Amino acid sequence: MLKFIVDTQLPPALARVLSKQGYDVMHTTDFPQGHLLTDKAIRVIATAEARIIITKDNDFYDNFMLKGSPPQVLFLQVGNLKNKDLFTILENNFGQITALFESGANLIQLDRDRLVAY
Repeated sequence: MLKFIVDTQLPPALARVLSKQGYDVMHTTDFPQGHLLTDKAIRVIATAEARIIITKDNDFYDNFMLKGSPPQVLFLQVGNLKNKDLFTILENNFGQITALFESGANLIQLDRDRLVAY
């Protein structure tokens, strides 16, 4: 079963929405340092717990391109959206996203109208 950690700049409600759909999801605010967790700390947690990082932060994309995986990354390139719209985009694509990760993808970039898997 895939496990996820939602990065700081995304809403904690995203973790709750995915949890209600049966996924094992944590948000950085679930940790004592919460929003102050560094990218490195998030990568360490994700690697240690085999979690996929869900993020909008280019630093995770850049780190993946330089160093590869682990951790795996779902990189959201959807711009600034209302939470409802963000959840809809993810809901419409999450089946394909999980299938891609389960079939060996290590980085998935989700734009408003396409998925790119690496």
